[in-house]
Amino acid sequence: MITTISQSLTLPTPSIPSRDKNNMRPENQSSMSEFLLLGLPIRPEQQGMFFTLFLGMYLTTVLGNLLIILLIRLDSRLHTPMYFFLSHLAFSDISFSSVTVPKMLMNMQTQHLPIPYVACISQMYFFIFFVCLDNFLLAVMAYDRYVAICQPLHYTTVMREELCILLVAGSWFFSCAHALLHTLLLSRLSFCADNTIPHFFCDLTALLKLICSDTSLNELVIFTEGGVFAFLPLCAILGSYIHIGATILGVPSIKRICKGLSTCGSHLLVVFLYYGTLAMIYFIPSSNNSKVKDIIASVIYTVVTPMLNPFIYSLRNRDMKLALGILYRRKIIFSK
Repeated sequence: MITTISQSLTLPTPSIPSRDKNNMRPENQSSMSEFLLLGLPIRPEQQGMFFTLFLGMYLTTVLGNLLIILLIRLDSRLHTPMYFFLSHLAFSDISFSSVTVPKMLMNMQTQHLPIPYVACISQMYFFIFFVCLDNFLLAVMAYDRYVAICQPLHYTTVMREELCILLVAGSWFFSCAHALLHTLLLSRLSFCADNTIPHFFCDLTALLKLICSDTSLNELVIFTEGGVFAFLPLCAILGSYIHIGATILGVPSIKRICKGLSTCGSHLLVVFLYYGTLAMIYFIPSSNNSKVKDIIASVIYTVVTPMLNPFIYSLRNRDMKLALGILYRRKIIFSK
């Protein structure tokens, strides 16, 4: 599937006027009423096929993550810290996809490219917000797994309800502050007359390329504050799994290794999927068609990854499969 997307997106994008900031007329953000989202560079005859594909993936994302939230809500055995964090991650994935995919689908179906200024800035804000929230939640879940494996006798006292609520509330708060900071810094700048965005959503980096005023402060904040907010959760995840690995291998046995994998396997897969896509965007050397590479990586990041998370947690998790079976049998009984 990803190969098909890659082959179809390697077409040349529509010609865009060169953006020479010295020659372009600056336009205040208040007078910039809308932007033009060029969307995915797909052949017209393939629009219907890709619309159906992405619509199916989006519906799978929403329904799959809603099912996870429902199972955790209804099954009392899943009222534990790990599944409490998982329910927030599932909600974040639904919101994350809903920020970009519906607009992309509407553009593919109607070819209506304009997006109002307020809607574009709001989309950018919520995209940054839920990306950061996913980052923090994955770190919190890694810490939960660390306590469960490395300090099993103290798990109930360490991962008490108050701490779980505090960790989730802190994740939401810092994600909101992170997104709000970038949004406010962008809103003070003046856009050029060219309002064309060669992407399928309002990405911060794409919007900065349309700015005619000085963006040095924005870039500094992205590399410092943004780097810290991305680096600290990753360090927490790596540190947690280093301690987990040391604990398991300290007294190696097949039973301990299998138990560790069953406890951490789903979370590890999601972490690799999440940070692997980020590595594709920021660390793999750009080819001559770097814009297409960024679009492909963004499609994987915003559409594919949130869709796979429910499958990873439901198919690899015994408790989730058991809760799903109970829910299915309960539905059969009530339908009779």
